[in-house]
Amino acid sequence: MEKKYDLNNIVEMKKPHPCGTNSFQIVRMGADIKIRCTNCERTIMMPRRDFDKRLKKVIIN
Repeated sequence: MEKKYDLNNIVEMKKPHPCGTNSFQIVRMGADIKIRCTNCERTIMMPRRDFDKRLKKVIIN
């Protein structure tokens, strides 16, 4: 199953950020994906393969 997501989408991850929320905005896409926490504005960069494993669902397209 292919997950559909694009730049600036809000996504829900399986594990929450230490600040308590598990919703993130996609900021950069490529071989690596950079996401920003919607609560505390911290950014996380991870390989696309890891992102696909940790993604739960796309909230806002």
